[in-house]
Amino acid sequence: MEYKKQNKQSQAIKITAEEGGKVLGRASVFLIYNDLHAEPYGLLEDVFVEEVARGKGLGTSLVQAVIEEAKIQGCTRLIANSRYTRPEVHKMYEKIGFKDYGKEFRIDF
Repeated sequence: MEYKKQNKQSQAIKITAEEGGKVLGRASVFLIYNDLHAEPYGLLEDVFVEEVARGKGLGTSLVQAVIEEAKIQGCTRLIANSRYTRPEVHKMYEKIGFKDYGKEFRIDF
């Protein structure tokens, strides 16, 4: 058996929320290409909101911005991973439209 490697082009798009020149939150979508589809799928990563800005909907707004960007980029789906210890994050993802898909949260476009 012989295995061959082939590099696939992927990219990341970072979205930040700023106020008065200070970054209050961020989220990134990684566009991942594989041989199953011509279009990429998106991986939601690095969602973070500063403590002073939490509980005000900024995290939801950032994730919605990532969803829109993933659609613009032609993604077939967006996957979000979260630790079991973050039930409040799980509720946010589900409220936005992600489905608990086994060990990951996923939204298909």
